[in-house]
Amino acid sequence: MAKTFVGPQLRQLRRERRQTQAEMAKALGVSAGYVNLLENNERSLSLRVLMALADNYGVDWRDIVADKTSNLLAELRSVIKDPMFSANTPDLTEMRAAIDHAPRLVEQFLHIYGIHRNTLERLMRQGTNVTTNRLLATSAEAVVHDFFRDNSNYFHDLEVAAEALRTTEACEPDDTYAALKARLLNAHGIRIKRRTTEEMTQALRVYDRENRVIYLSEALDYSNVIFQLAHVLGLVELRDLLNKLTAGRKITAGTSLARCHVELANYFAAAFLMPYELFLRETESTAYDIDRLALRFGVSFEQACHRLTTLQRPSAEGVPFFFLRVDKAGNVTKRFNSTSFHLAEYGGACPVWKVHMAFRLAGVIIPQFVELPDGDRFFTINRTVDRPAVNFETQDHRLAISLGCELKYAKKLGYAATFNVDDERMFSRIGINCHVCPRQACSQRAHQPLFMDLPLDTNRRGNTRYES
Repeated sequence: MAKTFVGPQLRQLRRERRQTQAEMAKALGVSAGYVNLLENNERSLSLRVLMALADNYGVDWRDIVADKTSNLLAELRSVIKDPMFSANTPDLTEMRAAIDHAPRLVEQFLHIYGIHRNTLERLMRQGTNVTTNRLLATSAEAVVHDFFRDNSNYFHDLEVAAEALRTTEACEPDDTYAALKARLLNAHGIRIKRRTTEEMTQALRVYDRENRVIYLSEALDYSNVIFQLAHVLGLVELRDLLNKLTAGRKITAGTSLARCHVELANYFAAAFLMPYELFLRETESTAYDIDRLALRFGVSFEQACHRLTTLQRPSAEGVPFFFLRVDKAGNVTKRFNSTSFHLAEYGGACPVWKVHMAFRLAGVIIPQFVELPDGDRFFTINRTVDRPAVNFETQDHRLAISLGCELKYAKKLGYAATFNVDDERMFSRIGINCHVCPRQACSQRAHQPLFMDLPLDTNRRGNTRYES
């Protein structure tokens, strides 16, 4: 049995039962000193003690050995980087000690911070005309983001299901449409019909469950057609798995649950079209050339970018990426994150970030090295993607996407190969949002920060009217 350390879980279990270390030791048939060593991770858990824990305390052994501390530590480190904690922040040793000795307190702190973040997010989006009930509500977008973040943006069961289906319906990228069409018809009695844009003025895809028909708009190109079919197949074929993945996650029925199921079905579709091991191998051999990956797997640029954020399989990990999609007004329409990049959580309204410049250079990849107020540095690539055009009025419905990673991974990406990362002039100083950005000498500042007052001098005009 591999060495397994369960100090925080064991301490929490003992405290829940209101036992001393001596009382737990007696129940497990070991010494009190051994229990103390286990709780402080100075001894690994033996199989005998694990079985004794399961027998005497009626707990599932998988819950005991599940290592939740790494995710908790990653989340705590991310939260502590918020500018509101800029003074006297705890170091890594202190954070680990807090998780080891007071995991429930840490969880409550993170929960409270989550409420603060959602409230601030709604204030920034809706201004002051917000009712109390709307403020206290948690947006479906935030629920989906947190759900995926809590799972490290990786769902092994969906990967396995996609790999199994890919093996059963083996085909070349050019034949994927035919394979999906046959699977939907033969396994589920679902037919596919293409419709004109005049017939589908308000939708690109509609699944008529009662009549077992998927209607697809002619506005969808090949990559989006096969993605939509794989998406519906995931919803139909993996309904029980989707319910299992979202069960017990405090996701209420309604919009939040529906959104989670939609995004999980999207995850499955991407995993089916871009099988994990093959896709990871190709990303590394092409130095993460997204255009080549999209061509090789018959998917869109955006779909390939999204898939890159999910390459987080233990022992077979790709570069951890964040993914953000914004519209022309700066509204975030999609976000996924495998990094500590705050903009992926708070939005992308900083005008210094070149994701907004992408609209001026449609279809052109714009690389940028950025630095956040806390000093963390990232490499990002930014580009526009086009929405399906159904008529003359919708021909310019573009969005901009940004894909990025921590600076230490940039050398793996061909997009960064020609840049000198040792040159300080390479880095653009960006912020989360003017409302929460502490930078005091930014020529692009549009608002005073909510949590601090910038110094003002009536005798001097600075870069903006918000600072001197």
